[in-house]
Amino acid sequence: MTLKMTTLALSALMVAGPAMADLVFPDLSYRTGPYAAGGIPFSDGYNDYFTLVNERDGGIGGVKARVVECETGYNTEKGVECYEATKGEGALVYQPLSTGITYQLIPKVTADGIPLHTMGYGRTSAANGEVFSHVFNYPANYWDGASGVINYLLEENAGDLKDKTISLVYHNSAYGKEPIRTLEELSAKHGYELKLLPVDHPGQEQKSQWLQIRRDRPDYVVMWGWGVMNQVAIQEAANIRYPMENFIGVWWSGAEHDVMPAGDQADGYKAITFHNVGRDFPVFADVQTHVVEKGLAAGAGDQIGNVLYNRGFYAAMLAVEAAKKAQEIHGVADITPAMMRDGMEALEITQDLMTELGMPNFGPSFSVSCENHGGPGLVGMTQWDAETQTWSMISGFNPTDSDVLGPLVAEDSSAYAAENNIEERCK
Repeated sequence: MTLKMTTLALSALMVAGPAMADLVFPDLSYRTGPYAAGGIPFSDGYNDYFTLVNERDGGIGGVKARVVECETGYNTEKGVECYEATKGEGALVYQPLSTGITYQLIPKVTADGIPLHTMGYGRTSAANGEVFSHVFNYPANYWDGASGVINYLLEENAGDLKDKTISLVYHNSAYGKEPIRTLEELSAKHGYELKLLPVDHPGQEQKSQWLQIRRDRPDYVVMWGWGVMNQVAIQEAANIRYPMENFIGVWWSGAEHDVMPAGDQADGYKAITFHNVGRDFPVFADVQTHVVEKGLAAGAGDQIGNVLYNRGFYAAMLAVEAAKKAQEIHGVADITPAMMRDGMEALEITQDLMTELGMPNFGPSFSVSCENHGGPGLVGMTQWDAETQTWSMISGFNPTDSDVLGPLVAEDSSAYAAENNIEERCK
C-alpha cells in the first residue's frame, strides 16, 4: 500500500459526528540546563515532524497531533513531575530522552498503561517485550552500541583485537555505566583489555582521565558522554595529540556541537549511529515549505540536518507510524494509549516506507514483536570532517553480537521480572 493510499484509508476511518480530540505526544524536553545543547535540537526535530504531518497531511489519519512540551532540565525528579502533569491529557507515548527519567518511569507507565519509547537509551533489557510490556527501545540500544563499536574495531583489525587496549571514558551515571557489562563480556570473548575512566557530572574536569590515557596509550578510546563532557573530552584528546580516528563516541557523543569547539583538531573523530546524517533527504524540502516558511518551526529552522535534530525528527516519525498502525489495527482514528502500545508492538519499518516518507535509508529496516521490543540492533558508524563541518556515514547499518547480547538481555530482564513479580507474556 502506498503512502497516499494509506493516508486515504486512515482518513476513511473518520465518521460524521463530534470532532475528535487531538492525538497527544508529550515532549519531556530540556531546553535549559547543562545538557540543553543536545536537548534543544532533538526537541526541535521532534516538534517539527508533527507540525509537518499536521500541515502537509492534515494530521494522523485525519486527526491532528498535539505536542505537549514540559521542561525537565534533564533532571530526573522534574521529569517524573512532567509525566504526572501531562499523562492525564491523553498522552499516547513518552520519550524522555534521559536514562535516569526512564528508570523512574518504567513502573509508572506499566501501571498506567502508557507506552514508553526510549530510542537508543534507557534500560537496555527493556528490549525483552515478554517482561517489559509497555517499554520499547527500537531500533537499537546501548548494548547494541557497545557491540557495534567492537564489531567495527574487529573489521579495522582483521578480526583480531587480542592484546589491544580500549579505554572507556564514561559519564558517571546510570547512562554512562550501561555499556560496561557488554564491553566486559566482549573483552573476554575477543581478548582486549578494558580500562574504565568515569567522569563526574557535568564533565568539565577531565584532566586526570586524559593524563592517564596519555600514560597508558590505549589503542582506542570509546566515549559514553553527554553535554559539555563531550566537548571537553574531544579537546583534551586533541591536547595530548591522541589520534582522532581511534576515538569513537556513542551516538550521544557525536553531534556538531560536540566537535566544532575543537576546530580542525576534531577532524576524523567517529561516532556510532542508528540513523542517517545530513539534510539530503526529500522530506526536508517539505519541512522548509510547510513548517519553516510558514513560521511554524520549533526553533530558528537552522538545525535541519544536524545530528540531534534528525534524531528527534526520526523519533517523531516512528511515533507517527506506530499511531497509524494502531489506527489500522483497531479501525478507529482517535486512538488510546493502549491502542498506541499495540501499534508500537506491531510496527514494521521498511525501506519502501521510508522512501515514501521522503526519508530513504534514514534508518535501518526493522520490525517489532511481542517478544522483541528492541528491533534488530543494527548500528552504523559516522565520521567528522572538520574542513566541511559535516558528518558522513562510513559504514552501513550492521548487525551486532546477538550471541553475547541475547543472554545479557535475558538475564537482566528475568531478574527484573523476579524482583517485581512480573509474569512473562507472549506465551
